[in-house]
Amino acid sequence: MTENVLQYLKENREAQLDVLHKFLSIPSVSTESSHKQDVNKAAQFVADYLKSISFNNVEVKETKGHPLVYGEWLGAGEDAPTVLLYGHYDVQPAEPLELWESKPFEPEVRDGRLYARGASDDKGQVFMHLAVFEAFIKTEGAIPINVKVCIEGEEEIGSENLYAILKEKKELFQADFAVISDSGMVASGQPTILYGLKGFTGLEFTLEGPSSDLHSGLYGGAVRNPAMAMAHLLASLKDQDEVVQVDGFYHDVEPLTEEEKLLIADVPGEDYQQSTGVTKTISEKGYTAKEHTMARPTLELNGIYGGYQGEGTKTIIPASATAKITCRLVPGQEPEKIQDLLIKHLEKYVPDGVRLHVKREALSAKAYKVDPNHYLIKKTAESYTKAFGKETVFVRMGGSIPVVEWIDAIYKMPIVLLGFGTPEDRLHSPNESFPLESFDKGLETLVHYWNAVKLK
Repeated sequence: MTENVLQYLKENREAQLDVLHKFLSIPSVSTESSHKQDVNKAAQFVADYLKSISFNNVEVKETKGHPLVYGEWLGAGEDAPTVLLYGHYDVQPAEPLELWESKPFEPEVRDGRLYARGASDDKGQVFMHLAVFEAFIKTEGAIPINVKVCIEGEEEIGSENLYAILKEKKELFQADFAVISDSGMVASGQPTILYGLKGFTGLEFTLEGPSSDLHSGLYGGAVRNPAMAMAHLLASLKDQDEVVQVDGFYHDVEPLTEEEKLLIADVPGEDYQQSTGVTKTISEKGYTAKEHTMARPTLELNGIYGGYQGEGTKTIIPASATAKITCRLVPGQEPEKIQDLLIKHLEKYVPDGVRLHVKREALSAKAYKVDPNHYLIKKTAESYTKAFGKETVFVRMGGSIPVVEWIDAIYKMPIVLLGFGTPEDRLHSPNESFPLESFDKGLETLVHYWNAVKLK
């Protein structure tokens, strides 16, 4: 069975890439209302493709925002497991257009890479699954397992309506496990199991002082400067060893086990100084940079503004200063509780003479982790290694995918993060691309995987 499917994929590679090019040519930018028609067109493209490869109950489901595409193939029978495949067809804006070497919605292959907005995030990876399903049906008449597909159009704007749909239509989306290919590998050609994601939360807060900017010569020494007060307040959040100083911040953190430390140590190391341009790598005291990034919580200042920003000098005491902070969370930490602890800290340490106003980040998510020894994960690793010819490494990622936590919370099913992107893909940036090596070997990985998990 496997060889027939792989041969079909090889013989039809150019035709598949042609279909993918058409998919990538649709500017389905979910953030911009001017692209509403294009977003709808992309949803219909997915639905039409599912119908063409014999999926049933295919529907473009309207939401309060952009539509969601559902389809199912349940021909494997009751003894076979059912997978929920999640992905998204919406993309980020392409601007600044002048930085693209080719037009973002006119796909082009250069030096072994497919360049287009959405090539890696996430149209290319979604398409790979559909192409493999087609290959199974065309060669064997059946997919080894039952499949339910959920492809949404709002991931790039926070999946605004997805949670309510998943909860309301629980029976429709119910499955034995879920697979998401919206992630990547630690290095090009290096198969990677992503078995954990960090959670996310944050705050925006403002310190208000005088009712308007003041002359620093007339009022300096008598009035608290909100920008300086903000500097003191921010400095209280974390010490120079990258240890967060907020009371209770670490209380619910699951300890990093020796087994996980060994898994992390086996991951090829990134030269942070070379890749980021920093002069020195800094991590939480007692942990390596890889351990801190993958498996320890973080607190970062994302932006700070207030006062005069123009050329030259303007001798004022600014009326206010604002800062934005976010935290990446690990298993055990609750986003709302962390927000509460942050606010309590800010209220405790805010200097006299200024007023504190706090706005909670609306989009928060818990961390997610699956046991790296789970049989579904083991099968993933084996399938990766067969296709790529390298031992698979296991990582936890510092990023967050809220839908993962939602599926976990609603359905209590294991989630396999089966991604094929690379660090060079330039997600959300000009010249986004996807390596054709990942396309070819990713297709092979999926063929091996669906065959490996065909029995409950």
